[in-house]
Amino acid sequence: MGKERVAIIGSGNWGSAIAKLAGNNVKKHSDAFDDSRVPMWVFEEDLDIRVDLPPFALVQYEGRKLTEIINTDHENKKYLPDVRLSENIVAVPDLLEAVKGATALVFVMPHQFLNKCLDQLEGKVEKNAKAISLIKGVGVEGSDIHVFADVIQDRLGISTSALSGANIANEVAIDRFSETTVGYRTEEEGQMWQKLFQTPHFKVQLIDDVAGVSLCGALKNIVAVAAGFIDGLEYGNNSKAAIMRIGLLEMKHFCQEFFDDVKEESFLQESAGVADVITSCLGGRNRKCAEAFVKQKKPFDELERDMLNGQKLQGIHTAKDVHIFLKARDRLGAYPLFDKVYHISWEGLPVEKLTEGL
Repeated sequence: MGKERVAIIGSGNWGSAIAKLAGNNVKKHSDAFDDSRVPMWVFEEDLDIRVDLPPFALVQYEGRKLTEIINTDHENKKYLPDVRLSENIVAVPDLLEAVKGATALVFVMPHQFLNKCLDQLEGKVEKNAKAISLIKGVGVEGSDIHVFADVIQDRLGISTSALSGANIANEVAIDRFSETTVGYRTEEEGQMWQKLFQTPHFKVQLIDDVAGVSLCGALKNIVAVAAGFIDGLEYGNNSKAAIMRIGLLEMKHFCQEFFDDVKEESFLQESAGVADVITSCLGGRNRKCAEAFVKQKKPFDELERDMLNGQKLQGIHTAKDVHIFLKARDRLGAYPLFDKVYHISWEGLPVEKLTEGL
């Protein structure tokens, strides 16, 4: 069996952090991976960044393309500044060129962009390829709900695992101790993904539960929005702890109601479950923007634009998807916390109503 050829599909904050790990690990495990080049698909942007570096330097990126900066400076100045990427990470603006010949595809982008990427990739990936989804969210069509690992697998016809956990990208990128969970299709594939991502500072746990890992990664963002509302209201730690407990239970019950074979261990024993709920409710973009929503009284689209530097909010969109799905299944009201987050985010329910009826 030949060496795996890795391609990273996405180059935001988390995509760049995971590219750093992969770029280093293909060299460490050159017996298993082609270490000469790891293409990273980049949605091309022209940057206008000016940084003063006393006493006399001015770093200027006015009019330079993001791919040029990554390939010249080996740093994603927009989405992961001050973190050096391995020189074998090559930014590529053409998606099909980035995946050409790749046998290990890492999908890591906002879920809003996935379908357009899959439209381009159908019939164009290696037949012996496999993939892993680091994408947060769920795909909903009326009364049908899908995790994105299943969407990728069905659309491209390749085995697709999932990775999720307590992984704030900036902390992973600077080698702060963290854990994550890979839900695998086969144990052999799980071990391959573990080899690609694990470092002494980033522990990768394996479990045979693609759906559970994927769903935890999506639903915890709804809970994080609720935690941000609590912070904005200044209700304190008791209230936030209660929201986290209620949210984790709703996640568990939702997964077990609508998906077969989700494993109990995914919720309390894996980083993808309780640990990710904790870190997302303490930090992360969903909590931060939800707190600002309460305190600044600005709409979420404005907060996303002003606070996230091009990154995307996920929790409010997942809450909307879940609401649409539950309505189609005649299950509105079955998950009160998810319901409250939806109505506050999208329907103008006063945020002070968050805890009523929980």
